[in-house]
Amino acid sequence: MERPRPLLTFFSFFFFFFLPCLSCPEYQKQALLQFKSSILAITSSLNYSDQLQSWNSSSSCCGWFEVACSHGIPRVVKSLYLTNLFSGLSPQPQVESTILAPLFHIRSLETLDISGNNIQGEIPGVGFANLSNLVSLVMSRNNFKGSIPPQLFRLPYLRELNLDGSSLTGKLLPDDEETEKYVLSSTSKLQVLSLFGNKFSDGMLLSILCLKGLEFLDLSHNDLSMEIPTEIGNYLPNISSLALSNNRLTGGIPSSMRRLSKLKLLYLHNNLLTGEIPSWLFDFRGLEDLYVGGNRLTWNNSVNVEIAPNPSLSGLSLKSCGLVGEIPKWISNQTGLRFLDLSKNNLRGELPEWFAEMRFEGLILSDNEFTGSLSPRLFSEFVPTVLALSRNNFSGELPINIEFATFLRVLTLRENNFSGPIPQSLVQCLALQLLDLSRNRFSGHFPVFDPSRILAYIDFSFNDFSGEVPTTMPIGTRFLALGGNNLSGGLPFDLTNLSNLERLELQDNNLNGELPNFLSRITTLEVLNLRNNSFQGSIPQSIFNLRSLRILDVSNNNLTGEIPQESHSLVGMIETPNLPSTVIEINYIVHITEWFWQEEQARLEFRDLEVNWKKSKQGISTDKLNIYTLLDLSNNQLSGQIPTSLGALKALKLLNISSNKLYGKIPTSFGDLEAIETLDLSHNKLSGSIPTSLTKLQQLTIIDVSNNELMGPIPDGGQMGTMVLDPNYFANNSGLCGIQIRVSCPGEQPTSPIKIEEDDHKKPWLLWESVWIGYPIGLLLAIGIMFSIGYFTLPPPSNR
Repeated sequence: MERPRPLLTFFSFFFFFFLPCLSCPEYQKQALLQFKSSILAITSSLNYSDQLQSWNSSSSCCGWFEVACSHGIPRVVKSLYLTNLFSGLSPQPQVESTILAPLFHIRSLETLDISGNNIQGEIPGVGFANLSNLVSLVMSRNNFKGSIPPQLFRLPYLRELNLDGSSLTGKLLPDDEETEKYVLSSTSKLQVLSLFGNKFSDGMLLSILCLKGLEFLDLSHNDLSMEIPTEIGNYLPNISSLALSNNRLTGGIPSSMRRLSKLKLLYLHNNLLTGEIPSWLFDFRGLEDLYVGGNRLTWNNSVNVEIAPNPSLSGLSLKSCGLVGEIPKWISNQTGLRFLDLSKNNLRGELPEWFAEMRFEGLILSDNEFTGSLSPRLFSEFVPTVLALSRNNFSGELPINIEFATFLRVLTLRENNFSGPIPQSLVQCLALQLLDLSRNRFSGHFPVFDPSRILAYIDFSFNDFSGEVPTTMPIGTRFLALGGNNLSGGLPFDLTNLSNLERLELQDNNLNGELPNFLSRITTLEVLNLRNNSFQGSIPQSIFNLRSLRILDVSNNNLTGEIPQESHSLVGMIETPNLPSTVIEINYIVHITEWFWQEEQARLEFRDLEVNWKKSKQGISTDKLNIYTLLDLSNNQLSGQIPTSLGALKALKLLNISSNKLYGKIPTSFGDLEAIETLDLSHNKLSGSIPTSLTKLQQLTIIDVSNNELMGPIPDGGQMGTMVLDPNYFANNSGLCGIQIRVSCPGEQPTSPIKIEEDDHKKPWLLWESVWIGYPIGLLLAIGIMFSIGYFTLPPPSNR
């Protein structure tokens, strides 16, 4: 008889019964593989690096990346971290919300993060209702629309809901009695609700007040335009972080908020709030961040001079709050203060000595009246990340020890009276990303930057620098502004090393030579401003091959030759731009909360791009620059005929080719410039007539064809017939005519209003006179004929 084999029995039992328990259930694996197949189907025609490579049918899903399972037996999927699945693609594909359907079969899920995937459409509430064990649901940075489905608020264990950065609307509670009853009961466990950057309006804020268990609420960057509810302090007793910034909230700060005893972070900045800043805001013992700047609130300079805040503040924003005089002394007692924004006030004097003893990471004092020079102690005893001192009256030279600010990422000193050379030590600030020293009196040579530096924004414009255009700039530079100096020479070939350059401004210098063909190698270029220099030669056709170029200004030079004939490659001027703002935002303060890291952004106001817009010099703000396209070739010596291909630039808002030597006719293709607002063709030798196709231009507000050799009638129709036309814009031509300039065209007979009135009255009276005369004559004639044929017989005379 064969002896039993206990070891074999054990392994058989282990492999057939216990080992499967260490793997996730088969149906969950299949659901995840189906989800992966949907991702690959979307990216099959794209150069996509699969972030889910570890997901395959031959292994347990508990060992896959982005998947976390329970530790017990059997093991089930507890968490999915499916973020930024398309981050390597540009542009990101549009993903329908139906792609989430396989995930709704994994009912054991407690954490689901699908942020940053550009998912479109409405949130599938019915599917999420199956995930009854969810504790944390993060769906930020997608493109969901519609309202938040009520099923999300019926999930019994949900504590965190993050829907930042979509296009959601509506309110928290729909017309659904069941959901309203559940949410209004004390059973709702929701503690974190983050709805930053959506389109929620006033109804959402009001309905949120029923969530009494909330600890974190973020409704920043929405469409709120109401007053802060007066009883908000009674309805949200557990709130520790309240963010309502960047809306249009009105009214004052309600007094009930002083009951929010657990408040740590309060963000009310950039609204339309009014009234005095209440002093009790500084009585919260646990308050760390207080941001009330950028409103219409006022600081009571007489009452609040010697307030003694209880908390050790970490962040304070009192921007545009009416502070006057010196910086309040009580701020020096806030030894834990890391961020301070006192910009747009009326503060004056020199920076106090105690500033050097603080440990600021972000300091914004722009738009005040500060004077004096910068103390070297500022850069030796604290390590700022952001230092913004623009538009003050600071003077003197920059301290040489600025190199010790090793963590400095943003330095803006625009519009002061700083002078002298820029210290070479500045380039040792390895973290520097944004440097704005414009509109001062700096001179000498430009600092030599290491090409490997991460500096993206460099503005040295309108100073007293001389020499040639510098050739040593970081290769990651996106914005380079050197206009308004005394630079000379030509454009260096080294500019082609700036492979990320988007905006190049060299206007108002003494640059000369020809425009080089190598500019076309900077394929990322969107703005090229070479206005008011001494460039000569022709405009290279290669510049018109820059597909991203949206603004080209080479006016006021000595350029000759013809305008390049082909414009079809100027895609940036053909297609209506729909690009994100090119404003560089720097994350400079990080808060660690119980739930996640919260970053505050330094959204700084950069210098406007100055252009000749609608017959005057105007500035286009950087955050709106993405919607403007213009082509300015004026005040040169260009000759030849106007290329008809310019009419294909349908996104152009301004076309200025005035003050050249152009001849021939105005192309009829200009009628296709559907976005054009200003069209300036003046001071040339153009002949023929103004094409009637221009009447199709619905956005046109200014057209100037003065000082040419044009003839014939000015078109009168469409926008040409409704906008107010300045007669001077048609002056000094060979023979223009039309009602716009009160000149009759040859062959037109002036009509007399009186004659028209007489004719109009005579015609009907003639008709009625004919009727009255013709009727009796015709009647008598008919009776006579009837008697003559015996139709009527007179009776015989009576014999009586």
